[in-house]
Formats: sequence, C-alpha cells, structure tokens
Amino acid sequence: MKNYSKELNQAQDFSEIFTLVKQIVRDFIGKERAGLILGLAELGGSPGSFVGAFYPVGSNFIVLNKTPLKVVQSFRPDLYNAYCFNMLLHEYLHSIGILDEEENRYVTALVCEKAFGKNHPVALIAKDLTRLFPEIIYASLGWRPAEDLEIELVKDFDSENLSYIG
Repeated sequence: MKNYSKELNQAQDFSEIFTLVKQIVRDFIGKERAGLILGLAELGGSPGSFVGAFYPVGSNFIVLNKTPLKVVQSFRPDLYNAYCFNMLLHEYLHSIGILDEEENRYVTALVCEKAFGKNHPVALIAKDLTRLFPEIIYASLGWRPAEDLEIELVKDFDSENLSYIG
C-alpha cells in the first residue's frame, strides 16, 4: 500500500495536498475531475459551528474559510496538512457528484480511514473535527463574513492537467 501519510506530511502547499486528494479519490473511488480553482475567504461562523469550506454546485470553485485555517495553523500546526486534506477532500467529493452532505461525510471518513488507517489524524478529523480542534468552534463565536465576500484565488492550484498553447 502506498504511503499517503508520508506524502501528506511532505506537502508544502494547497496544490500538493490537493494532488494527493485527487490521487486517493482516483485510487479508492475511481473518479476524478480536473480544472478546479481554490479560493480563500472569510466565510463566518456562529456559536458552536462554522463553515470550513464550500463548493458551489456546478462550478469549478472550492472555497476554504480563512479563519479556521489560521486557527489550526496557530494552535495545531502539526495537523494543518491533515485539516486541509479533509476540507479539500470533502469539497472535491462534492465536485465529483457526492452532493448529499451526510453521504459525503460518510465517504470522506471511509476514504480517510482506508487511505491512512483508522487512528491517523486525517481519519480522526474526518470522524469528528471538533474533537481535535475545539479552538475552531470557540473562534467562531460572533464572527461573521463580510457583506461583500472577497475571495482570494490560490495560484497554480489544480494545474497538473492543464496544457498551454505557446
């Protein structure tokens, strides 16, 4: 079995984490999609909950919430890649057609457990995000997105399947 854990630990940015997400989905589900764009934005939260990311159905966008990323990076930098992997995997599964939220959460957890093992942080995050990151829930109290949602695009996010005419 391939050492996905080592690849995730060595990933340096969103693009490298997402490349691993796509590879694992291809390996375990047999589906793939190219040409997605990643955006970062303040998506807000409310007492006891937050939005980690979203995928607008029918689009080629995945948007990650900036504040939980900052909180994880500050409080649990050792789990930052695992957190990003989960957010990207969940939204990528939406983009390939698993739109039902309950089904998506189940498939996300199943894929994480099969790829990394049931006790790996990636699998634990997929089962219960708040157990490893209670700081995210506390950080969401009273925090709201801006009226005009500004999305910062991440360059060279999903470029492995793109070709250019020169």
